[in-house]
Amino acid sequence: MGQAADIIIHNARILTMDEASPVAQAIAIAGNRILAVGDDAEIQALGTSATRIVDAAGATVMPGFNEAHMHIFGGSVGLGELSLFQLKGFDALKAKVRDYAAKNPELPLLVAQSADYTILSEEERVTRHHLDRIIPDRPFLMFSPDHHTAWANTIALEKAGILHGRDVGVGNEIVMGDDGLATGELRESNAIRPVSGMSATGGREGLGVGTGGDPNHVTPEERAGDIEVIKRGLAYCASHGITSLQNMDGSLYQLEMLQEIEDTTGLPVRVRMPYHMKNFMPLSDLQEKAAVWRERFDSDKLRCDFVKMFMDGVTEGETAVFVDDYSHKPGWKGEPLFSAEHFNRVAVEADRLGLPIAVHAIGDGAVRMVLDGYDAAQQENGRSDRRNRIEHIEVVHPDDVARFAATGTIASMQPTHPPGSAGLPLEPYLTYIGRERWPHAFAWKALKDAGATVVFSTDWPVSPLPPLSCIRDAMTRKPWADDMPDHRLTLEETLTAYTRTGAWVEFMEDRKGMLKPGYLVDVVILSADIHSVSHEAIADIPVRMTICDGRITHEAA
Repeated sequence: MGQAADIIIHNARILTMDEASPVAQAIAIAGNRILAVGDDAEIQALGTSATRIVDAAGATVMPGFNEAHMHIFGGSVGLGELSLFQLKGFDALKAKVRDYAAKNPELPLLVAQSADYTILSEEERVTRHHLDRIIPDRPFLMFSPDHHTAWANTIALEKAGILHGRDVGVGNEIVMGDDGLATGELRESNAIRPVSGMSATGGREGLGVGTGGDPNHVTPEERAGDIEVIKRGLAYCASHGITSLQNMDGSLYQLEMLQEIEDTTGLPVRVRMPYHMKNFMPLSDLQEKAAVWRERFDSDKLRCDFVKMFMDGVTEGETAVFVDDYSHKPGWKGEPLFSAEHFNRVAVEADRLGLPIAVHAIGDGAVRMVLDGYDAAQQENGRSDRRNRIEHIEVVHPDDVARFAATGTIASMQPTHPPGSAGLPLEPYLTYIGRERWPHAFAWKALKDAGATVVFSTDWPVSPLPPLSCIRDAMTRKPWADDMPDHRLTLEETLTAYTRTGAWVEFMEDRKGMLKPGYLVDVVILSADIHSVSHEAIADIPVRMTICDGRITHEAA
């Protein structure tokens, strides 16, 4: 007799993501491997009295979602902070903040998330004076959705020692007013960190992405608290059908906490992390740290096998880098965080060490610089299957579209990011990039049609995490003008970008991202057939069950 199944899921519409056998009715699971995929009769024959039988009732069963770009620690902390998502107007902001302050009298810094750049209006930018009218006597910090800009009230700026400004390095800015004092707007992590470091967590959740470093001192109690916060975030991921996440923070502190979770209760989600390379770090760190981390963290549950970098910031903060000037600000193209020569040296050395790179590049100027660096690495070391990535690619110059396929560069993009999607306002983005660049913004289809590999994610907590909401946004995106191209992919292409392609990006396509015999058991069961509902209703489909590594990590009541 063959091996018996521990779990059988039947009466399903199974989307295997396996092109050789794309659909099935049932799946049998034994341990952490898929035993068989096929029709109901043949799969049910693999059951015993001890087998758990799950009737999917005709709903979609597919590989677990791979969230290919997110920030687990910051997102987990944000679950307990004030959300200003889609909030509009000063009075509404005042009511929300004052209510939150009254309910949290012990917090040393009140922190709010997801404040639109146009939260007051499309014309008026937030200043410390607005925030002082809301809460003058307690430090308050409010993050934009992209986390590249924040606004602080006067007492927060005073306590952080930056009311009179400070040198915060290239690509960062404490915006100063005509009175010689900070306006309250803080652009990029170096400017934000003096204030965010006063929070209950000491700003530890932002260190990996902000500095590439770790906290100087953490008490056992603080570390235990951080682990519990991350556990809640991982459970939140599992509740949305996520079985793999690629955490872009790049922090040894986080890696060690995640390893402790795996060694004790077990990670409910597979995690891939990078080493974060900043512009002030010596090139030798790639061999002495990044390559060492790769050897230390190298399991199917937790791995650290690539390098993350930032080339620019964000458009709304005027820190993205463009080929041509910002439309509203002649003479300003943005300032890259790496010079071309510096980035090329990093790209060549990482490639020599066999380390893939993922680079945040928003503007078409930054995208071009990264492609140039990947070209330089291939010219120096020869072509190899490195699977380098560019993250976000909000604008790509038409001359550079074909270069993605030519260099083998992955387009890692977020369907939740285009203004007008996921509750984001159109302004100031559309004005800042200018009408001539609109057709080349968030150009998923143009890149894919030109042969690029496209992978999707949300960049949580920048955007809402649920993959089904992101898939809805991908399928319902509306062009900003009638003469603009439609960059939407098909539903099958979108689902592939959230599953099989994510596994391929991780060099794990031989064991996950598809439902086929011998593969790891990473499965999501939805509560409806995703093909039977309108695109607008995809986000409303509840996740019934998530299984990661053969373990049920979420089951709806």
